[in-house]
Amino acid sequence: MKKDKIVSWLKAITAFMLITVHIAPFYILINMSLKSPGERTSRWMPPAKLHIQNYISAMEMGNLLLAIRNTLIIVAASVVIIVMVGAMAAYPLARKVTKKNQLILGFIVGIMMVPQLSILVPLYKEMVSLGGINTYWGVIIVSATFNLPMAIYMYTNFIGTIPRELDEAAMIDGCSHMQVFFRIIMPSLKAITASVVIWTSVGIWNDYQFQLYFLQKPSFRTITLAITTFFTETKTDMGAAAAAAFMVVLPPVILYIMLQKYFVKGAMDSAVK
Repeated sequence: MKKDKIVSWLKAITAFMLITVHIAPFYILINMSLKSPGERTSRWMPPAKLHIQNYISAMEMGNLLLAIRNTLIIVAASVVIIVMVGAMAAYPLARKVTKKNQLILGFIVGIMMVPQLSILVPLYKEMVSLGGINTYWGVIIVSATFNLPMAIYMYTNFIGTIPRELDEAAMIDGCSHMQVFFRIIMPSLKAITASVVIWTSVGIWNDYQFQLYFLQKPSFRTITLAITTFFTETKTDMGAAAAAAFMVVLPPVILYIMLQKYFVKGAMDSAVK
């Protein structure tokens, strides 16, 4: 019993330390966003007086509403492409387990190992020739392409756990392969789709490198690019930058809270096979 209590206490202390490590950046971020520029107290100390002007400055100076709108358009369109193309590509890979399909899946997994920056120069050159610079569709295609391998891999593993008898029963009733996919398979992918949506949307929401090179006009500026406007050679507005960062962090957190149970289930089920 004594040993069990010690183990229980160690687990509780470890959990508390992990929670503290993850919450500390948010605590500091909120403190910085509410402090006036002249306040020089420690970032761990709460503000002596709330300075809401930082949030107003973040909205006005960083043109945050426009940045959020641009980011939402890019994220929403990219996620739709990733979910639909990823699920449809994974269906034949999971249902026809042949050497050819295994090689294709292995190639897809191998693509995930390629650093994105290593092909940035030829990719940028190609997008220039296609006229995809400073356009929504250009950065959407790039974002979706680099997130598709993970989505295909997860969908393939998950679809492999769905009984084939469901497909056979539907085809006996007269359904085509496409009808089987949309009527039988796709409704069964809610859990794994939630995982894909969270992983890909957060990654694209926080992306900086692609948006920096492919969206150079101020009218196409996204949230990550908007936050950098608070840091210049002559002035650094930490309060406004912290306020902007806090506001743009909230949507992914809310999304995760809403889809948490599906995310955990989908992440576990996709790793079963």
